[in-house]
Amino acid sequence: MRLRIILLVVAVSSMVLISFLVPLALVLRSSAADRTVSSATVRAQWMAPLVATLSAASLRPVVDQVNEADRTEPITVFLPGGAVLGQPAAWSAGVRLAARGRSFATQADGGVEVLVAVQGLPRGTAVIRAFVPGPKLRSGVTRAWLVLGGVGLGLLLLSVAVADQLARSLVRTLRALARASDLLAAGNLAARATLAGPPEMRQVSNGLNRLAARIGDLLAHEREAAADLSHRLRTPLTALRIDAESLHDRTERAQLLSDVDGLQHTVDEIIREARRPAGATARVACDASEVIAGRAAFWQPLADDQDRQMTLEIPAGPVGVRVSRDDLAACTDILLENVFAHTAEGVALSVRVSRRAGGGAWLVVADAGAGFADPDAALRGRSSAGSTGLGLDIARRIAEASGGTLTVGRSPAGGGAVTVGLGPPADAAEPGQRHRRVRPRLIWRRPPVSDAGWLDEPAPWAAAATWPGDGLRRPQP
Repeated sequence: MRLRIILLVVAVSSMVLISFLVPLALVLRSSAADRTVSSATVRAQWMAPLVATLSAASLRPVVDQVNEADRTEPITVFLPGGAVLGQPAAWSAGVRLAARGRSFATQADGGVEVLVAVQGLPRGTAVIRAFVPGPKLRSGVTRAWLVLGGVGLGLLLLSVAVADQLARSLVRTLRALARASDLLAAGNLAARATLAGPPEMRQVSNGLNRLAARIGDLLAHEREAAADLSHRLRTPLTALRIDAESLHDRTERAQLLSDVDGLQHTVDEIIREARRPAGATARVACDASEVIAGRAAFWQPLADDQDRQMTLEIPAGPVGVRVSRDDLAACTDILLENVFAHTAEGVALSVRVSRRAGGGAWLVVADAGAGFADPDAALRGRSSAGSTGLGLDIARRIAEASGGTLTVGRSPAGGGAVTVGLGPPADAAEPGQRHRRVRPRLIWRRPPVSDAGWLDEPAPWAAAATWPGDGLRRPQP
């Protein structure tokens, strides 16, 4: 925009300067020629009384003396008898016309000749010729044109400087407005545009600020509504807890109370998350190895009940990711729950954690079932199995919030595979995790193979020629 404004001003200024300077230059050239011809006419007329009163012998030295004084404009006197005094010149048509009693200036070879007729002589009319060469007619014109060109160039540079300052003020306001828009798009709803610049820019900035305030109000209302709806679950949870405490079987009572506590914790977490101010960014991090190993251990009894071969592979040592423990646990539970809910009993599954090259971790949950019927299964609300279609979308948003991705594909065994990339934590080493080592409940390693055509990024999945459920027995915990 700045360059366009400058080019527009340069174009307009150039047109104005050309329309003004070109006629002025032509006038200066004509004025210089007229001034030179007028000077020659005065010299010729000054000689007229001498020609009328002096004899030819007395007039000759006078004419020679005048020519010696100014050789650039020589004087020639044509006497009635045919004698020529001063600068030699031929009897041209103009001279013969002037001998009839007319005085005028006319073009000649190499310049202009001024002819002055002197009448009253005994033998007829004498003609005084003052010749002005072409360079003399243009004397000083080039310098005047250079001065005009310099003035025009200076005015053009001045207009460019003024246009640049004007463009800077406009572009500065637009850049501030663009920065505020980028901050709002990035989720910083506290960003506001500065009310500066022309009235139109102020109006746009004010509209953007009002839009940001409105978005903040709507988000706050939605969060409060979500918190209120979640809070309503406390009443049925309390009733469920009372019913659980009334059970006589201690084992069932303890198990049911544990489930109620977990549900209560989830509801409380939803309320806290909903009431957290929009745009608030907490520096969250956790050890992916520890969290995923814990969730795999949680689901292991169900896998044993359904005769599923569940394998787990995690690296030694902590693997820091920019995800809270609860979010990573929820993401892992969603992926495992999909396997248990949408594959037949006895179908093997595998969970693998590996480090990303740029920091963070890869989490791959794969099975040997029928795979995903819908290639866009990760889209919100898309489900071909009668579920809500929100699970994979929640996992995707958790991954993207950490700076990672979620990819749905096919495992080497032909089943489904979900690869979640988790971003690295803000700090390279989290407190309390620097020297901690995790011992998972179940570890099963396979030789890594580079082929992973079903992933969009360099494969974190280490596939092998065999697959869970091929008859190999897993190590016992």
